[in-house]
Amino acid sequence: MVTWIDIGVGMAFTHRVVAMQSAAVTLVKGDLRALAKAIHLSHATMRNIPQKLFFAFGYKSMGIPIASYFPYPFFGVLLSPKIAGVAIRFRSVSVITNALRLRQVRI
Repeated sequence: MVTWIDIGVGMAFTHRVVAMQSAAVTLVKGDLRALAKAIHLSHATMRNIPQKLFFAFGYKSMGIPIASYFPYPFFGVLLSPKIAGVAIRFRSVSVITNALRLRQVRI
């Protein structure tokens, strides 16, 4: 699906500060092919945002019942705070790893 957007582009040659402040995208080297790369990367970023939300909300929807003594009446097991801390770190690592996939985006 192609959507049309308005975008301001500044090419930073002589009036660098004005171009950077007035444009949504600043092309530092002056190569217009970089604009296509920036648009492609922005589309990949917008596809990545729902994935990160899925990881974060999925973890919270499973982690909160487990942390609130939900399994205790059924299994007689309590969650250690150390295990909860490791689980929180795992969620952060999964979200960051998903964001780092954007470094592999090629045109």
